Amino acid sequence: MEPTLLVLNAGSSSIKFQSFATDEGELRRLFRGQIEGIGANPRLTAKDAEGGSLVERSFSGAEISDVPAAMEILSGWLREHLSGRLPMAIGHRVVHGGPDFDRPVLIDDAVLDGLDRFVALAPLHQPNNLAPIRAIRARMPDMPQVACFDTAFHRTHDELVERYAIPEWLRDEGVRRYGFHGLSYEYIAEALADVAPDRTRGRVVAAHLGSGASLCAMQDGHSVDSTMGFTALDGLPMGTRPGQIDPGVILYLIAQKHMSPADVERMLYHECGLKGLSGIGNDVRDLEASDDPRARMALEVFAFRTAREVGALATVLGGLDAVVFTAGIGEKSPWVRQAICDRLAWLGVALDAAANERNETEISRPDTRPAVYVIPTDEERMIAKHTLHILQTDTTARSMGGRHMSLEHG
Repeated sequence: MEPTLLVLNAGSSSIKFQSFATDEGELRRLFRGQIEGIGANPRLTAKDAEGGSLVERSFSGAEISDVPAAMEILSGWLREHLSGRLPMAIGHRVVHGGPDFDRPVLIDDAVLDGLDRFVALAPLHQPNNLAPIRAIRARMPDMPQVACFDTAFHRTHDELVERYAIPEWLRDEGVRRYGFHGLSYEYIAEALADVAPDRTRGRVVAAHLGSGASLCAMQDGHSVDSTMGFTALDGLPMGTRPGQIDPGVILYLIAQKHMSPADVERMLYHECGLKGLSGIGNDVRDLEASDDPRARMALEVFAFRTAREVGALATVLGGLDAVVFTAGIGEKSPWVRQAICDRLAWLGVALDAAANERNETEISRPDTRPAVYVIPTDEERMIAKHTLHILQTDTTARSMGGRHMSLEHG
């Protein structure tokens, strides 16, 4: 039986998963799926490598009320689907690595303790990232698990980029600009090298536009700057997060509206962004279909702020050779892409309207520069790649993985 890897990408309301075979060191996807709508309208779906359906099952919000409950359901399905065969290792997305973790790492108790320190910096994600790791360690303590960090790709930032204008003692405690969505940007940098190798060596702004949204300025495939900072609240407006906001607003909420820190945190993570602007919700598909003027205003604010930040990152790069759209909104919303690019005409950006509507890979006019691309992201494949590298290079991980291989074949 061929050796396999399992990848888990646990978010605030979903768990994405993929399984890969490791044929002679190469990754081959076996199946992929997700549990989405956790706590509301949960649904488990999975498809094989050819796109055939493996499972489609809906649950009540009470049945899957949180990520640990979703993991129980997912574990049961995986055991059934894999007939009890164990993977060599499991790779995880972990949003915040802080100043200590600048590359993927084999997880042990010390690593988990270190990652707990950053829960307050990513309360919407970090606890959910760590919950499956703990659940698996409790059941299978010898299973190799690898943490891959969204912040790691941005550790190439210059000190000027990562600094806030704050006292030095705060920076010494780790208060600095980190950047997020790094696994997605790392994948896009590699994918762009295949799609347009001359562009990836140049000045690129990648736009990861989903429920969480950010931009990354890349030069020669490396991160130079990002719109997100100390936490995943900064930068662009998002599904339910405000993005960049005057700190005075926070002081106003505390001093004048008498909101507690917990109340402010809840509002910033759950009640702002497209949801707060529209009063309808945070799903761009619903907003585009709505005739409520608040829905259109929410989309216009999103496009305006995104275009403004592309211009800022073009300044950081000293020019712009390509723009890449990715993630749910970036890959699937021609309207949002057009609205952003219309505001970037001064940089030379011009879309081919038909190519944009068809979600083609290159959507700019062939005679224009910068080029504009739509490239689907694949964070799970990047996690699998890092996990396989750890297995191949880390003696401890290799011996642990070997024990699981013997169980798998036994």
